[in-house]
Amino acid sequence: MKQEDILALPPKFLSQSQREFYFENGYLLLEKVVPDSWIDRLRAATDKVVDDSRRFRESDSIWDLEPGHTPEAPRLRRLTSPNDYDDRFWEYATSPILLDILEDLVGPDIKFHHSKLNFKWARGGEEVKWHQDIQFWPHTNYSPLTIGTYLYDCADDQGPLMVMPGSHDESLYDQYDADGNWVGHIDSTAQKTLRGRTEVALPGPAGSLTIHNCRMLHASLKNRSDSGRPLLLNV
Repeated sequence: MKQEDILALPPKFLSQSQREFYFENGYLLLEKVVPDSWIDRLRAATDKVVDDSRRFRESDSIWDLEPGHTPEAPRLRRLTSPNDYDDRFWEYATSPILLDILEDLVGPDIKFHHSKLNFKWARGGEEVKWHQDIQFWPHTNYSPLTIGTYLYDCADDQGPLMVMPGSHDESLYDQYDADGNWVGHIDSTAQKTLRGRTEVALPGPAGSLTIHNCRMLHASLKNRSDSGRPLLLNV
């Protein structure tokens, strides 16, 4: 659907001003909108994921492990497709609260694409460089968005999602290196052209949602705190 057609529909969860902000800026932060009952279920499912990761010594297509991961001190970087791994994640992804928010931003025809469960462990967690998502999974339009759920409080020193407002309406960037290898982030030349641009960090309490458009330039820093922070992502 076109933006004007979506905005013409009555909102189900968001305010009209929040919808307009999203289309203008390419992102939203909704603080503490997920009920505690859901957060408790998702935390339990996430604890099981971390415990299950103890069985693995090397990364594979599902389990992405940090260097230093051990059964005694697991450091899982990412679980691919948590919605396929535990029904609680899928039930959340298709829950009324998420579907109502999504309908307010993409219209009533909603299609799930994929999910990830990312971790930034205390005093670690890799920096994620500035990139756009749509180059990872090209589509015929630019309506796809990613909705992230903070399962625990995420402060500024824990590597929250960062965005460049308005970049979703600008260039699509080359995300290959000088040798033509896919690296999944913009290069140093492109970064120089973006110096001085507004960068907005999106910390929030547990139960908060981050939402960004598939063309939005976004990144995250290392976790400099003593507390880890998982982030559940649904596209």
